Amino acid sequence: MSLEPEQFTERLLAWFEIHGRHNLPWQENPTPYRVWVSEVMLQQTQVATVIPYYQRFMARFPDVESLAAAPAPSCSVSIC
Repeated sequence: MSLEPEQFTERLLAWFEIHGRHNLPWQENPTPYRVWVSEVMLQQTQVATVIPYYQRFMARFPDVESLAAAPAPSCSVSIC
């Protein structure tokens, strides 16, 4: 079966509405910064592992300005 791009998009979004995850921390108030941080972290490991690191990181660096102002060693995910 071949679908037009619009049909594929509609089906994918309908599937996600039913089966997708809707309660991940980066889905709450999804700013470009929050999504970017989650994407970087998710490249390294699984969602369940990322969540506590993400929450600590966002508590420490809630926006790009606070991250930019931090000394380099303080923004390592391993120390958050």
